[in-house]
Amino acid sequence: MKKVLGNGYVRLVDVMGSDLSVVNSARVSYNKATNELRPEDEKLINFLARNDHTSPFRHATLQFEVYAPLMCARQWWKYLIGSSHQDPFTAWNESSRRYVTEEIEFYLPASDAWRSKPENSKQGSGPCLDEKIGGEALNRLLKQIDYGMENYNWAIENGVATEQARLFIPSAYGLMVRWYWTASLQGVAHFLAQRTDGHAQSEIREYANAVKELATERFPVSIAALLQNL
Repeated sequence: MKKVLGNGYVRLVDVMGSDLSVVNSARVSYNKATNELRPEDEKLINFLARNDHTSPFRHATLQFEVYAPLMCARQWWKYLIGSSHQDPFTAWNESSRRYVTEEIEFYLPASDAWRSKPENSKQGSGPCLDEKIGGEALNRLLKQIDYGMENYNWAIENGVATEQARLFIPSAYGLMVRWYWTASLQGVAHFLAQRTDGHAQSEIREYANAVKELATERFPVSIAALLQNL
């Protein structure tokens, strides 16, 4: 498990396959299989990635549990459904506050972690602001959270349905949410190519780097080859 943004994390839950799965999937047309990854197999993986022969990479899958701010979750999901690469093996299941009242947590940037607006772009961010401004921003955010949680707790205590009481939960984009994400090896690599890029939002880039570390531990040759050629 990789810790991200304080209480956030990425956990690799399950894996099907290995670099060897990619090799054997590619060579099945020749009725050839191997039980050990050899140098020529690594060359084959790089050849497949370089020439966009990607179907063998879809015979391996990874399942992650992610705990992250809602702003990261929605950005993550929008990428998956809006990407030109539609991975047919993607699955997403998220915890629902209609059914559970698990502990409510929020992502709180430290006073020295509030970034400035970029000078030449409508999105993204620039250097960190002065800590005085950051401290005031954090203080205002905490006040907003306290006020919203007071109303949420009042609603729960007075019998309001959980699915409506959650309307009071404040700072929606900072609310920590939990989900399972399952994708093919190719799908994971496409996500990493986009979200580890320097133009990606800082917070989701930290999560993508955690995914990359975990995926690379299990598919070192394939992840490197795919990211080099996407």
